Amino acid sequence: MNDIQKLTDEKLVKMYAEGNDCAFDVLLDRYKDRLFSYIQFIVHDEDHANDVFQETFVKVIMAIRQGRYTESGKFYGWLTRIAHNIILDEFRDAANMPTTSDEDTDGALFNDLQLATNSRETEIINEQVLEDVKALMEKLPEEQRRVVFMRIYQDLSFKEIADETGVPLNTALGRMHYALINMRRMANSSHIFVD
Repeated sequence: MNDIQKLTDEKLVKMYAEGNDCAFDVLLDRYKDRLFSYIQFIVHDEDHANDVFQETFVKVIMAIRQGRYTESGKFYGWLTRIAHNIILDEFRDAANMPTTSDEDTDGALFNDLQLATNSRETEIINEQVLEDVKALMEKLPEEQRRVVFMRIYQDLSFKEIADETGVPLNTALGRMHYALINMRRMANSSHIFVD
């Protein structure tokens, strides 16, 4: 079992596609914490994050079993893309939900405390902020973009980022520093105000 832990993601995917369930267990164990952190960062709710996480892995299992995974050397990126698409689909579905009118309720509808929370409004604002940050991040140089993504979306420490990118800790910190400067400059020039 120890030898299987050392295999590449692509080799594990191939083994799983051929019927080796242990290979999938290794992949799941390898990425479950990072993927869950990424999802929870976006949806801001643990129960919802669990649902998206489970749906993501159902889609991953189906895609691998149906031979739809193409080797690119970026298995984790593929996982996050699937999770992100699930979240976007949910957002689109929620945006198309019918609205309720207060005309037939003598104003009682808007006196319901459960409906008085601004959680959906807050979610929409947070999603827009994330989209703005993502748009700014896409304009960064590759090294800076990678550090920002790993720090914000994967919740990695700077030591983990340094180890994963193969650079000294100070270099990882410096890249984040310059990324934030560049993003703030771009936000100001685009009139996107980020505190």
